[in-house]
Amino acid sequence: MMTMRRIPWLVGWVACAAACSTANKTGTNDAAVADTHLAGGQVGSSGGAQTTGGTLGLGNDAGTGGKVGSGGAQGAGGAGSDSATAKDGGVDADPGSCPAGWKLSWSDEFNGPAGTAADASKWVYESGNGSGGWGNSELEYYRTGNANGALDGNGNLVIAAKQETYGGFQYTSARMKTQGLSGGSWTYGHIEARIKIPYGQGIWPAFWMLGNDISSNSWPACGEIDIMENIGKEPSINHGSLHMPASGTSSDSQLTGSYTLKNAKLSDDFHTYAIEWSASSIDFYFDGNLYESQTPASATGRTWEFDKPFFILLNVAVGGQWPGSPDGTTVFSQTMTVDYVRVCQK
Repeated sequence: MMTMRRIPWLVGWVACAAACSTANKTGTNDAAVADTHLAGGQVGSSGGAQTTGGTLGLGNDAGTGGKVGSGGAQGAGGAGSDSATAKDGGVDADPGSCPAGWKLSWSDEFNGPAGTAADASKWVYESGNGSGGWGNSELEYYRTGNANGALDGNGNLVIAAKQETYGGFQYTSARMKTQGLSGGSWTYGHIEARIKIPYGQGIWPAFWMLGNDISSNSWPACGEIDIMENIGKEPSINHGSLHMPASGTSSDSQLTGSYTLKNAKLSDDFHTYAIEWSASSIDFYFDGNLYESQTPASATGRTWEFDKPFFILLNVAVGGQWPGSPDGTTVFSQTMTVDYVRVCQK
């Protein structure tokens, strides 16, 4: 995730080169962070220099250095939009669709009666507070079943972060994963979700992936891909990141970028968050707009861990080193509404 959490994030800021009509884009090619958020383990401790290296979106938004011009990726959509609504209220305009050139490999459209838990053949609910708040000093207790993660009867999954006492903690939420299930891990593909995120100080939603070998290859050596990560105090910023070890060490050394929605909050509407992942690159998209591209070549001084199967996770954390704790301005409950998750492959 970003600064801390599953681990991560120190984001490099990039200046808009022209008239950034609806979005600012940022990419960092070289960020080694002292505090990072991990998914199930220890917090990384490397602390190196950060350099910026953004991506270019049709000449409207240019990053500094890195992958711009002759050196790198070019966005196909220019500046991002303030809203991306292929559907309204969770109703798919084209259920199960994939971008041109891709075929649907796996999906969950979250159809089912209101109040029921997610499909057990596709999702495993995690329980508890992990080790040290999932390595990030998080404050929530994740509950299983439909207590905090349930279908709404309108084609959505709703994960609710609540202020309530349970298991010795003051907050509850849900964390779900595809790990260990048949067909629940993938190497390469277009991975996308349409999500309306929660908001507020101390709220930390994420749509992300971990290496399927995490049980035998601990974080960060298993690798982590953060497709959507937001902290409530940054209501308009989505972070997209990769976590991997610094070469010859077990310390996290991330590559990260961000997309800033102009004149709106991410929680105001549904948005699509996606990666296109191949042997040559991992490209990050917000509402169909490319804002970050990372490659093995951009991972200088790191061990590239992204040529193996990964599984998907969805969760809403409360508190932690990166977002900080909820305060008097935080309203509960907070909900993350997920319209679909789709994996497309060639």
